[in-house]
Amino acid sequence: MKLNMNEIDRPDVVDGPVVSEGGRSPSTLSTGHAAPSVPSETKPGPLAPGQRWSVARKREVVLRLLRGEPAELLSRELGLPMFKLEQWRQKAEAALDGALKEREADPADGQLGAAMQRIGELSMEVELLRARLERPGPLGRRRSR
Repeated sequence: MKLNMNEIDRPDVVDGPVVSEGGRSPSTLSTGHAAPSVPSETKPGPLAPGQRWSVARKREVVLRLLRGEPAELLSRELGLPMFKLEQWRQKAEAALDGALKEREADPADGQLGAAMQRIGELSMEVELLRARLERPGPLGRRRSR
């Protein structure tokens, strides 16, 4: 009779994370069982080759930066250069500033724009009429003799 390793019942073996006293994080035993997923916030890690950063993942990283997490630690964790994290943070702050501006469009600006457009049209019409007057023809000026 052949027994599978998963079928052996041993009370001294515990299925769960391995705890060590060193500076490394705990890992799960390779028993074939998946580690229980924690429904709390999942932090994005480094991307697989060929994967791109989605807007949602970038947002999570920027929010972590804005909450005060050190950029150097995030850079190591995510496998990104620090300048890229800084660029994302600066873009997010600029967009945030723009979104929080409460100044509404001034109606006088619209009227002024329409008036400037009309002035341009009239100026062009005047130039065309002056050019027509300079040409000899039915509307052209006649020289006195």
